[in-house]
Amino acid sequence: MAARSVVALVSVAEVVAGDLADHLERRGHDVRQARQPWEAESLLSAGGIDVVVVGDDVTQEEGRELLKRYSRQGGGGEGGSDFILICRPRDLVDKVLALELGAADVIESPLNVRELAARIGGLLMRRGRNTQELIVLENATVDLRSAMVMHRSGAEDQLSPGQVALLRLFLASPRKVLTRDDIIAAAPAENADAFDRSIDSRIVRLRRKLDTETITTIRGAGYRFDPPTPRTD
Repeated sequence: MAARSVVALVSVAEVVAGDLADHLERRGHDVRQARQPWEAESLLSAGGIDVVVVGDDVTQEEGRELLKRYSRQGGGGEGGSDFILICRPRDLVDKVLALELGAADVIESPLNVRELAARIGGLLMRRGRNTQELIVLENATVDLRSAMVMHRSGAEDQLSPGQVALLRLFLASPRKVLTRDDIIAAAPAENADAFDRSIDSRIVRLRRKLDTETITTIRGAGYRFDPPTPRTD
């Protein structure tokens, strides 16, 4: 299994940092925090940080110093980190300067946590460090590695280990009818299902959580997964 990517939050406002850290950790990233730039020195000098998010409370001088010493485009070289700087809307000069000094991205405050997380994911993908394994269904996108269901409405659900195993089994056998014995052998019930070992119940719960009609019951035979037709909108 691939190592988890590491994201550092430096001087990010506490109200944002809490939501962002939770959002990233649920998607399979490790999050480390430094409340002050001087705390970031020891964190970044140890290496192993993929992306650094710098909050807008950091002074211009402090931000430039971190970029010059630890960014991939600066002193950090290939072993350095990609930097995303949060800036205030009027700080256009700071934004341009940060990009010239090697920041990978600059985002204005107030920010949207989901947008920032998406930008972090984009950087990790370009570095070959993306930790997502995405499956697109009719009404939701599933990240199998973090066991997260992201609905089109914006709501999110967490899959249990047994549900992930069951979904992986269907994904590995598209359009093939799987018998109850196939499912029991490849994706046995969890302890939480000890009082309800009905395969039908497990399928119903999975369908409901995924909001999908792609898993159908073939009466007298078993169950079949039919991949959805790609959306064009």
